[in-house]
Amino acid sequence: MTDTLASALERIRPDVRAMHAYAVQPSTGVLKMDAMENPFPLPGALQEALGRRLGGLALNRYPGARMNDLRDAIAAHIGAPDGSALVLGNGSDELITLLALACARPGTGERATMLAPLPGFVMYPMSAQLQGLDFVGVPLTPDFELDEPAMLAAVAAHRPAITYLAYPNNPTATLWDEGAVQRIIDAVGAQGGIVVMDEAYQPFASRTWIDRMRAEPARNAHVLLMRTLSKFGLAGVRLGYLVGPAALVNEIEKVRPPYNVSVLNGEAALFALEHAEVFAAQAAELRAARTQLVADLRALPGIVRVWDSEANMVLVRVPDAARAFEGMKARKVLVKNVSTMHPLLANCLRLTVGGTADNAQMLGALQASL
Repeated sequence: MTDTLASALERIRPDVRAMHAYAVQPSTGVLKMDAMENPFPLPGALQEALGRRLGGLALNRYPGARMNDLRDAIAAHIGAPDGSALVLGNGSDELITLLALACARPGTGERATMLAPLPGFVMYPMSAQLQGLDFVGVPLTPDFELDEPAMLAAVAAHRPAITYLAYPNNPTATLWDEGAVQRIIDAVGAQGGIVVMDEAYQPFASRTWIDRMRAEPARNAHVLLMRTLSKFGLAGVRLGYLVGPAALVNEIEKVRPPYNVSVLNGEAALFALEHAEVFAAQAAELRAARTQLVADLRALPGIVRVWDSEANMVLVRVPDAARAFEGMKARKVLVKNVSTMHPLLANCLRLTVGGTADNAQMLGALQASL
C-alpha cells in the first residue's frame, strides 16, 4: 500500500473502516432460498407488454410527473388514510436512511435515539450508526414476542426519536399482538417520538396496521407505515414507500435525493400495480405453500423447533446451524444462517417460502444436512 493511499484511507471514518459491507452470497447454480424473494417470474405476456412499455420511455429525461402518478397509484392500492402523503425510496433501505438523516441532530450537542426490538432488521442499527443516532435494542422474549414491559421502560428511559416495529418481523416472521403494539405506539407518542411500522412482508400477513391508522387517526398521528414492492414481487425494481400524516411525511421528503427513483423502476412499479391481481394470486399461492412447509418441517426428525410464520420465511432451530447450513450449501440449496445475529437466534436458520418444487428440494437438503 502506498503512503498516499494509506493517508487517503485515514480520511474514512474509523467506524466505517471497522464495518463489514453487506454481503450477498453467490447464488449461481444453486437454489436461492435465503432472501425471501418471490419465486414466480412475470407471465410471458406481461413480460412482453412491460418490455414494450419500458422501451418507449424517455431515458434522456429525468423522472417527472409519472412519479406523482406512481404515488397516486400506490395510495389508491393500499387505501391510504385521509390526510396522508407518501414518499418514495430506492427500496425501503433508503427510506430507513432518510428517516435517520431527518432525525439526527448534528452540531446540537445531543444525539437522537433510535429504538427497535431485537433480533430485527440489520439496517435499523446500521442507519443509526451511520447517521449519528444512538441505537437501543430491546430483546424479544424467547418465543420472539414483544417484551412489552421492557419496551415501555426503554421508551420512557431513552425517549427515542424513531421506534421501529416490524410487522411482521424479520427474521422471526412474527406478527405481534395488536394491543401491545398500540400501547407501545401510545407511549412513544406521549413523549413526542415517531413510530415506523415496517410492513415489508405485508402480502403474507393476516393483518396490517394501516387499518388502525384509518380507524384511529389521532391515536396514530405519529405513525409512519413503510412498505416495499420487493415482497410484492418486484425485488429487482427497488421501490419502497412511506405513508403517514402529510405534515410528517413532507419533512422526510425534504431530505430525499432528487430523482432517487429511476424512470425504469417507477414505470415497472406502475405496470405491476395495474396487474396487482397477478401478484395477489402469487402471494396466495405462497401463503398456502407456507402452511404446507411449516407442517412438513414440524414432521421432520431432528428439527428442534419451527416457529409460526406471517411472512414468506420460516424460522427453524436445528441442533447445529453451521453444519446444516454448510450441508445444504453443498447440496446446492442456499438458506440464511441467522444463528450469530443475536443470542436468541442460537442454531436458527431462516428459510424462504418458495413454490412446491423448491420447498421440496429445500426440505430434502435440510433433512440430509441435519
